[in-house]
Amino acid sequence: MIKTFKIQIKGRVQGVGFRPFVFKLAKERQVKGTVSNNENGVIIYCTTTKEKAKAFSEAIFLEKPEIAIILSQTIKETQIIKFNDFTIIPSNSTRPINLPLTPDFSVCKSCRVEISNPENRRYNYPFTTCVRCGPRYAITTQFPFERANTSLHDFKMCANCTEEYTNPGDKRFHSQTNSCSICGIQLELVGNSKVIIVEDVISKVSHLLSEGKIIAIKNTNGYLLCSDATNPKAVKELRKRKKRPSKPFAVLYPSIETVKSEFKVSTHEASALQSVFAPIVILQNTKNTNISVRAIAPNLDQTGVLLPSSALLELILKKHNKPIIATSGNMHGSPIISDKTTAESLLKEVADYFVHHNLEIQFPQDDSVVKFADTKQIILRRSRGLAPNYIDAKISTKESTLAMGAELKSTFTFVPNTQTYVSQYFGNLHSFDVLERYKATINQYVDTFKTKPKTIIVDRHSQYQSSVHGSELASEWKANLQEVQHHKAHFASVLGEHDLFNREEKILGVVWDGTGLGEDNEIWGGEFFSYQNKTITRLTHFEYYDWIANDKMAKEPRLALFSLADGDTKNDIKHKFSETEWKIYSKSIEINTLKTSSVGRLFDAISSVLDIVDVNSFEAEAAMRLECCANTYSKNYYIDFLHKENYEIIPTKFIINAIAKSYREGFSKRRLAYSFIYTLAKIIVKMAKKHQFRTVACSGGVFQNALLVSILSKIAKKEDIYLKFNCKLSPNDENVSFGQLMYNQYIKN
Repeated sequence: MIKTFKIQIKGRVQGVGFRPFVFKLAKERQVKGTVSNNENGVIIYCTTTKEKAKAFSEAIFLEKPEIAIILSQTIKETQIIKFNDFTIIPSNSTRPINLPLTPDFSVCKSCRVEISNPENRRYNYPFTTCVRCGPRYAITTQFPFERANTSLHDFKMCANCTEEYTNPGDKRFHSQTNSCSICGIQLELVGNSKVIIVEDVISKVSHLLSEGKIIAIKNTNGYLLCSDATNPKAVKELRKRKKRPSKPFAVLYPSIETVKSEFKVSTHEASALQSVFAPIVILQNTKNTNISVRAIAPNLDQTGVLLPSSALLELILKKHNKPIIATSGNMHGSPIISDKTTAESLLKEVADYFVHHNLEIQFPQDDSVVKFADTKQIILRRSRGLAPNYIDAKISTKESTLAMGAELKSTFTFVPNTQTYVSQYFGNLHSFDVLERYKATINQYVDTFKTKPKTIIVDRHSQYQSSVHGSELASEWKANLQEVQHHKAHFASVLGEHDLFNREEKILGVVWDGTGLGEDNEIWGGEFFSYQNKTITRLTHFEYYDWIANDKMAKEPRLALFSLADGDTKNDIKHKFSETEWKIYSKSIEINTLKTSSVGRLFDAISSVLDIVDVNSFEAEAAMRLECCANTYSKNYYIDFLHKENYEIIPTKFIINAIAKSYREGFSKRRLAYSFIYTLAKIIVKMAKKHQFRTVACSGGVFQNALLVSILSKIAKKEDIYLKFNCKLSPNDENVSFGQLMYNQYIKN
């Protein structure tokens, strides 16, 4: 018997070629009906037999597009509708949306082939996309995902593009971002405030890069500042102009083959580089590395590498055929720039030339950054290609919730419906421009989802800009305001990622980072928690030491060392300070009342005592260089500095002074750097065994250290201890907003 069936599919099913896929499948199976986007995902009506409808629905699930993610799929009988054919119909929903936002996808292999083929009409067209690739989130104005709801709305398709769009046999059938050189986005090369008219912008850009020029290039997610990575003079000039003396630059390579020829690349690293989100991947340098590594990543043995994420970058790199610097188009501490006027105003002292285009970017994003600890991926920055969705978060709230996150590495998490949206990384909210971008994006989300939060969650630190703004919004929107302690939010983020809240067993939480206001009003950062029965309890911590000079302590590792050093160690470090400084800091310790348990600052102190870094030139420089130093130690003669110690509170000062003593006695800094990280790993395992935990959840910025994660994983495996790390989110403060949400959902205390 012929009946009409409604198939509702929820998940990442808009902007991924799902409707054309369903259309073709329906044609193959001779099913009549319609498919369209709606506020919940994709909705299909088909009139056929029950058996045929069921088989059709199953085929959709099994054969879906590779980049689609189906979270739920239902089929039910509905009122009979007569169809003459199967058609794709435009979306016609005015209800608030309840679906994942589609992230940006890197240019696919098929489009790469087309732009390189002189016989193809998209040859050298720098904004070539299809249903499988191109910007999505970056250019979305509203939802459902239709061309009319993107920045491409103003670009009317030409006859050829229209024919592709309407042809079921074409790869661009119903591709919402379809365009070509005739009807599409246009490039503009600008220098000295005048438009430079050239027939081939790509060739001119390559020529300028070869001359050592610095070019601001507008990619589909924002501007990049670029120079020839093989030209140390150009790289140093970029550093000088951007006022970035030593922080590493990312390097964009033409192909995976060129990357493999210059770096040590694992299977997992290669897979990440070539993935649809095309992140920056931190790779180990080799002797074959041809770029100017000393200028690009001074004092480090690793380089951040990425492949072209767009057709524009693909064409530039193919023409230039050499790696180029590709760093965010901004000034230090400011958000990535996305519009022409701002770029020319703020970057005029940095860039010699600008490559603009006339596609408006709605949600500017930095490139995502990852590194690997053996086979474990660690997300260092979650942005383009990964944000803003958190797929499959277990949320039971019936009211809209906004979690404001932390002050550094800021994000927010918004739950306006049954979906969870974790924003892209913004940066340090101390920066006025970053704070304004953060505020504006929150407003964009509220407008997009047509929902104001009923609950707003902030960090316990009331002076964080995220907390201040959260309090203001709660007052303005008459929302319930709640506080969550920083490190408990970190712990809750891992529990949430791994769906551990309903486990009966007790779970050890290890949260190590630089700073966060504790419940005793001290600065926490070396914490051990216990979770069981919806309750988080602070179990123990690293021994407190003096927090001096406020924020300056995080910038000068020598200050953490000054605070921790005793006896002979204190005498050994006097040369790191002037006589006046020594008196000031000695006095500050005498009168100081604020203490810290920070493992992040302990890393700084170790870096200083080993004469690696005394003053950071960029955030976390001391910790990064300490890890690189430890990576160079290849022998097995490492030391557990606490192997004889029986402790409940971790003896922080004992560790620093034991390492200082060994350094005085002639132990190599490589061995001591490795031994310090080994000691930290042993501390976690010993604590788990002592208190009889089988599962350990680790979070906080310290767990960006791939060597620590690798050593800890190997030791824990031998002891049958199960480790859980942040996997979908970064271990750093980017996960705090999600952790605040999870804490609010599940924790009683």
